[in-house]
Amino acid sequence: MDKNRTEGMKHEVKGAVKEVVGKVTGDHTKQAAGNIEKNAGKVQKEVGKAADKARDADRRH
Repeated sequence: MDKNRTEGMKHEVKGAVKEVVGKVTGDHTKQAAGNIEKNAGKVQKEVGKAADKARDADRRH
């Protein structure tokens, strides 16, 4: 498993928590920062998936 997948998942979870805390406390800045980090984590996770697929395809050939 590519490191980007695990790092992306950590950022996704951390961002989701920040987003919820921002919503609960009414802190729009923290909510926005959490949303950004969550989405960045999703992108990083997808990059890791693509790297895994490329590595698997390379092993088959």
